[in-house]
Amino acid sequence: MDKSTSFREKIDPYLYIFPALIFMAALTIFPNLYSFYISFTNYSFPYHYEEYKFVGLANYYDILTGSEIKVFLGIFIWTVIWAIGSVLSQVALGLILALILNQKKLGGVKIYRTLFIIPWAIPAFISVLMWGGILNSDGYVNTIFIAIGIGKIKWLTDPTWAKFSVLLVNLWLGFPFMMSVCLGALQSIPGDVYEAASVDGATKIQQFFKITLPLLRTAMLPVLLTSFAFNFNNFTGIYLLTQGGPPGRSRWRHSSRCYGYTHILHI
Repeated sequence: MDKSTSFREKIDPYLYIFPALIFMAALTIFPNLYSFYISFTNYSFPYHYEEYKFVGLANYYDILTGSEIKVFLGIFIWTVIWAIGSVLSQVALGLILALILNQKKLGGVKIYRTLFIIPWAIPAFISVLMWGGILNSDGYVNTIFIAIGIGKIKWLTDPTWAKFSVLLVNLWLGFPFMMSVCLGALQSIPGDVYEAASVDGATKIQQFFKITLPLLRTAMLPVLLTSFAFNFNNFTGIYLLTQGGPPGRSRWRHSSRCYGYTHILHI
């Protein structure tokens, strides 16, 4: 093999991924670097929108030592709770449904799979707006609750219920994906492993914790990390459902906007 052929074989993989790297740099890397640079300036809207200057660490100092620290910490803590709560609830429901659909004796599995995939197939913004109508003060849920004597619940206007509502809607949007991932991972586990465990006297619960979960860990870990990162910045769903409300948090300096109880950090 001559040197030119060897060099070509080494460089070919990089040539194949070069277009993807260009798109990644243009759509992800450069915007993030620019946002990081902007954080060291007095850039803001509508103030200093076109003419801004470098201010160093002044913005970070104001956040950590000024009156905005309470607003920032409140939003940051809720963002972490939102991301973790979304991931755990989606994984829990997805895994439960996957375990049920993975049973060989279950009939009509294809029908059930199709039905559970529907929330994933419908565009997210349509689903969120639909849930907004269902959960409003005169929506279907409150109509049913009034009929059975429970009364109205302020799903979108009470701070606690609003947080529960956005988590519920995000669960609806995310569980089909987790169910599909878990189902694929479950079907990759050899049946001989469970047969051997049954011969050794292991119960279903023991098989789940000693066999299923450890074997799912490798397949699920990357999905969990990416899902957490996605939900940490999942601003769209909350904005469409509650617009960050209900209002109640302090206003940010140089801003006329009042940050609500379901606002999250987003980039």
